[in-house]
Amino acid sequence: MDLAKVYQSRFGIGIPEWRVLAHLANNERVSVRDIYERVSMDKVKVSRAAALLEGRGHIIKNVNLEDGRLVELQLSPSGRELMRKIAPHAIAYQEKVLSRLSSSEREAFLSAIRKLIADPPLEGQPLLRPVMTPRRPRRKK
Repeated sequence: MDLAKVYQSRFGIGIPEWRVLAHLANNERVSVRDIYERVSMDKVKVSRAAALLEGRGHIIKNVNLEDGRLVELQLSPSGRELMRKIAPHAIAYQEKVLSRLSSSEREAFLSAIRKLIADPPLEGQPLLRPVMTPRRPRRKK
C-alpha cells in the first residue's frame, strides 16, 4: 500500500492535507502564502486543505493582527495528535525510500536537502518548482 492510501484509509486525509500538516508541525504559525510558496502547492489546494483540516478541528486559523488580510495557521491539539499518529508511517516510508541509496549517497542527498531548506528561496519564489511532464498523445481507436 502506498503512503497516500495509508493517509486516506487510516487518517482520512490526502497528500495536500498531509503537506499542510507537516509544514505546520515544523513551523508554529504560518500563512497560507508561506505554505504554498515553500511546498510548491497551488494556493487553491493549500486553501482547500486548510479548510478541510480546520473543519475537522486539526488546525486553527488566526487573523494576523498587523495585517488583517493575512490568515495564519497553526496545529490544534487534535492536529498535533494526528501528526503523532501519522509520523511513524511517514518515517517508515522515508526509510524505505532512502534504503535504496548507499550510505555515502544517502549522506550526500540529506546534506543537499538540509542546505536547500536552510537557504530560503528568493522572496516570492517556491523552494522547489513542480516539473511538468508532457502527456503522451492518446491512441486513436
